[in-house]
Amino acid sequence: MAETYRAETRALHYATTASALQAIETTVLRALDRRERVAAIARNLVIKSRERSDESGTLDAFLREFGLSNSEGIALMCLAEALLRVPDDATLDALIAEKINEGNWGAHESASDSQLVNASVWGLMLAGKLVGKSSSGSAFPANWLSNLVTRIGEPTVRLATLQAMKILGGQFVLGRDIDAALSRAKRQNVLCSFDMLGEGARTAADAERYFQSYEAAIHSVGEACTGTSVRENHNVSVKLSALHPRFTESQKAKCLPALQDKVLTLAKLAKSYGMGMSLDAEECSRLELSMDVFEWLCNHQDLADWNGLGFVLQAYQKRSIAVAQWLVGLASNRPLGFMVRLVKGAYWDTEIKIAQQLGLEDYPVFTDKAHTDLSYEACMHTLLSSDRIYCQFATHNARSVAQVIEATQNRDASFELQKLHGMGDLLYTLVQENYPGIQVRTYAPVGQHEDLLPYLVRRLLENGANSSFVNRFLDKELPVDELIADPFAQLIEFDNDNTSSTSASESRIQPASEASRIPLPKAIFSSAQIPWTASKGFDLDDRDLIAEMGQEVVAERAQKCVLAVAKDTVDSTDSVSFSPTSGEAIGRFRSASAENFDQAVNAAASAFFEWSRLSAKHRGDLLRNLATLLEKHTLELASLIALEAGRTLNDGVDEVREAVDFCRYYAAQAEVLMDSEIELPGVTGEANRLRYHASGPWLCISPWNFPLAIFIGQITANLAVGNTVIAKPAEQTPLVALYAERLFRGAGFPSDVLHILNGDGPTSGEHLLPDARIKGVSFTGSHATATTINRALAARPGAITPLVAETGGINCMIVDSTALPEQVVDDVITSAFRSAGQRCSALRVLYLQSDVADKMIELLQGAMAELVLGDPCSLSSDIGPVIDGDAQRVINQHISALETHATRLAIAPLPTEQNNGFFVAPQAWEIDSLDELTQEVFGPILHVIRYNAETLSRIIDDIRASDFALTMGVHSRLHGLHERLENEALIGNLYINRDTVGAVVGSNPFGGHGLSGTGPKAGGPDYLKRLVREHTITDNITALGGNTDLFNLE
Repeated sequence: MAETYRAETRALHYATTASALQAIETTVLRALDRRERVAAIARNLVIKSRERSDESGTLDAFLREFGLSNSEGIALMCLAEALLRVPDDATLDALIAEKINEGNWGAHESASDSQLVNASVWGLMLAGKLVGKSSSGSAFPANWLSNLVTRIGEPTVRLATLQAMKILGGQFVLGRDIDAALSRAKRQNVLCSFDMLGEGARTAADAERYFQSYEAAIHSVGEACTGTSVRENHNVSVKLSALHPRFTESQKAKCLPALQDKVLTLAKLAKSYGMGMSLDAEECSRLELSMDVFEWLCNHQDLADWNGLGFVLQAYQKRSIAVAQWLVGLASNRPLGFMVRLVKGAYWDTEIKIAQQLGLEDYPVFTDKAHTDLSYEACMHTLLSSDRIYCQFATHNARSVAQVIEATQNRDASFELQKLHGMGDLLYTLVQENYPGIQVRTYAPVGQHEDLLPYLVRRLLENGANSSFVNRFLDKELPVDELIADPFAQLIEFDNDNTSSTSASESRIQPASEASRIPLPKAIFSSAQIPWTASKGFDLDDRDLIAEMGQEVVAERAQKCVLAVAKDTVDSTDSVSFSPTSGEAIGRFRSASAENFDQAVNAAASAFFEWSRLSAKHRGDLLRNLATLLEKHTLELASLIALEAGRTLNDGVDEVREAVDFCRYYAAQAEVLMDSEIELPGVTGEANRLRYHASGPWLCISPWNFPLAIFIGQITANLAVGNTVIAKPAEQTPLVALYAERLFRGAGFPSDVLHILNGDGPTSGEHLLPDARIKGVSFTGSHATATTINRALAARPGAITPLVAETGGINCMIVDSTALPEQVVDDVITSAFRSAGQRCSALRVLYLQSDVADKMIELLQGAMAELVLGDPCSLSSDIGPVIDGDAQRVINQHISALETHATRLAIAPLPTEQNNGFFVAPQAWEIDSLDELTQEVFGPILHVIRYNAETLSRIIDDIRASDFALTMGVHSRLHGLHERLENEALIGNLYINRDTVGAVVGSNPFGGHGLSGTGPKAGGPDYLKRLVREHTITDNITALGGNTDLFNLE
């Protein structure tokens, strides 16, 4: 039975909303006759709470006063997220000035029922009045803040704001450490579930520190326990991602054994004190791993006589009902049972974004609040059906509380209600007054201010929105019946007017229309000015897919691709493709001869006229056919890319998606550009039109680091506008190109409009570049090669030939002291080391503000030690080899040069079995100046430079003076710094508070200028215009005798 529900869990992971609702329909429809009783209970709780609104808690008052609907709420959220981790006064003052300047604090003066909220407002008003408004209107506070200092001094402003934050912050955690929290809980006489605040572990040291913190907390809590049973004592929550830095499906074999040992130790310790311990809920991608750990603990003989083990279930997940059923089945085999805390879920916005980024079929969570409420109710009834589950219902929604009360009346149910510390005090006071037999437990966060304030931001996001029940609970302007309205009334269709239980089985739950407000991932570009369908992706943490992506399966799939395109005969003109992972030959291919080059240009030139006369719609349909075929063969292409290019499977899937996006995006753009005319203004009696026309055969030269995406992108852009193409793939990855060629043919492209010619660069250039029949060149590669191509084209007699070149860059990231260290390290590792640093956009230089550099470097060192280098055909590999021996030698020479003057800060471990592969260990080196780097080194080498805040202007000057202008990153909570870099650094792609790689077609058009390329940006609205010719038609419409338009004027 357990395996059945595990399979159902996987089936519902990305189910449609309709399918997910169908899974809970039966459970909910059984309770139809209870809905009026639930409404009556909820109505009574709300009315009585509003009559006593002056007794509401601080956080409730805070959320009413500062929600996400006003600028002050947003400013406070930004301050809270970063304020107390900033160590230096200069940056602290800049952050305070910027955020305080964004709020109208006077509007909130004495507006709240809470004295503490009013006190914090007064502090912020003081800061705001002292700061004043920027006379220049600039968001960057440097000039006017210095004037402020001369008037009253920075410490006054700083003190006022810090006090405001601490007044608020102190209300939202029970204590800054577990002993303080226990002392406060004792004074308030509350039963607690303690949550030790903090980020997930990034390093082994983090994981050990969190483990020791949990261990100490259990000792302290256990020693304070006075109850005779687990249910009468405090308990703790444990976050599994805090106990291992690689708590992911791809690292399952590595993390599960270590996690099980640690969690068992903690569980046995909790058991010894007669207290409970729950595994906290995390992101959707970690649910099945959490279920593995929980099931293992349930079956462990040392815990068989303990009922204090707990699991946290998130109702917003579409698969929550299957998990609830799995828990009921699991409990049936455990005599003493266990605890289950049911929550709505805390990572909703993150899950939506991840699903869109991955291009998934659907979302793992409900996108409509009513659906989540429905799921919560279904899970509640399911859990209550077991007499071996101690249910812990965590909610601040009066209707959800009422549902629990109604469902447990007149029955011997084992349950409690839970609330967040600082929230819902009034609601739960009334619950305990009216239903004294119900136990209420407080979920109590414990931690230092730097850990607390990001937690406060999460609570703001969850409960500060206008749609939040907490935000509207005590709003007397909102009718009570509207607040507690049954969210399912709009979802339930009856076959007749009879709503009795007799017709319940004939009812049908339907998705609410509001769900369409968040489009499916494939439709996120449907509202663009020129819409197109986004590419389909894969969740490589999904276990059903993982079964199809085993290392041996991937290798076999790649070899089948090779056999489909490689030559099986040998002659003197054959060339060989080698795997960078093993150095072994993987397939033969035919290199083009001089005759082949000439034949291809002849054919492309001859086919151009007819091809260009076809409608852009016809060509676009062929491109969409190609996109469909690419998606159909995603796993084959990703496997072949792993084998021949050494890119990981994750990189390979992303690359296929980018190729698909190029097809659909350029098809849509070309249909607007090429099949319509632009009417231009002019004098009366004259009509002026502008239209575009294809320019002729183009040569497309693509690189090995994106052997499919850039290859496809260059070709499809030209084919979309009506150009014919001679494509020269990188000599290191010919088999990927040949497999793509088969898909072009399968999509219906005529053979003469696209000619793919493999061979080495110099030979290809010698034969193709001087040929005047080639009307333009698209190139991605090194600046040196682009310069060679440009000179060859300039030497040709006749017309000037356009060159569209995208070259590399010495890409920098600036990190100031407001940045979140864990987020920085995550993004630095992705930017610098993903794809073995072999991306044009890869991070090469990391500028760290000196005040936080040591902490950031320590975190980076530990995170790099956790990286897994290995066979890219294995899902467990984070990083594969560099492309070939030449690339390896160049990188190693650079490392040797660094050893003479730089300091190595960190290095990732090499694979134990390199099998003659071209592996280079990712590493970070500290240097003094950007001047030490004169050219891009294309590999996993990160250079770190410390800087002082006052030298930022010089850094920007240095970056601009390098003349590389491809990508740049900045991690800072100062919008003024973002704007300054945008206006002064003038980089092709500026990324704010995220990584610098993975540009998405249509969203992040990619390309730079200076030494980084010519533009226009690939995947952007102007790219196609560079490939075509413009024609203006001016028609003197009065030539036939007069201007009829003028004569017809009234």
